[in-house]
Amino acid sequence: MNWINRYIDEPLLQGAATVMKLWHGHTGQRPDLLEPVWNLLSIAFLLIAAMQSLGGEALWLSEAALVMLALPSVLKLYKASAASAEYDLKNYKALRATALLKRENEWALRLAVLVGALVLPLAKPVDDVASAYFMLGACLWFSLTAPARFYLNAAEPPAPDEGDRLVRPALGSAA
Repeated sequence: MNWINRYIDEPLLQGAATVMKLWHGHTGQRPDLLEPVWNLLSIAFLLIAAMQSLGGEALWLSEAALVMLALPSVLKLYKASAASAEYDLKNYKALRATALLKRENEWALRLAVLVGALVLPLAKPVDDVASAYFMLGACLWFSLTAPARFYLNAAEPPAPDEGDRLVRPALGSAA
């Protein structure tokens, strides 16, 4: 267990924390908005792939399923834009507390999702070509979004001033 925690879980958590820090530093957006943006980018990729490889009713079914999968992320981004989008100390403390709880309580769940995301695309495809593409798309969606969601939610969020150019101390200051 210690080996799995040391060489798999901790590096992935540190990587997710680094990605959130880069996201917050470059965009100035709240770090918890990275997950829905990543979900929407993954779905956009799958929509383009579906338009290239499917046609007819299978394409419509796939597009409808992908749009339904995108709705929670769209709603989360809409609510974030309607509410205060500032990332202050109060939001940081709330995200940090949530991440700490998820790190401690969802360790086995994160690893199960990671193993599922690695193994699921290797599943034996069905005989129908349209169904095989549909299942491949579902497996790719899960593999692209589920581990990212779990690790981004459990990673240490960046401090609020790490993305704010006005709060950063001047070069050479004693701060």
